[in-house]
Amino acid sequence: MRTDVEKVLGKIRPALQADGGDVELVDVEGGVVKVRLTGACGGCPMANVTLKNGIEALLKREIPSVDRVESV
Repeated sequence: MRTDVEKVLGKIRPALQADGGDVELVDVEGGVVKVRLTGACGGCPMANVTLKNGIEALLKREIPSVDRVESV
């Protein structure tokens, strides 16, 4: 599943990088994907919205076994 998650993150990564940020896959435990937002995304007040409405929504849509995404 880790490889599939990396592929999906690769789809959203250009949008994050355009704003000076990025996302790093830390771990996959069962249906929980753990990521780290870096760069401008790390301290952005909208980081939680990006995490839930962007990253988590896309991962759940493309990989049904993903239950949630957590920022670490």
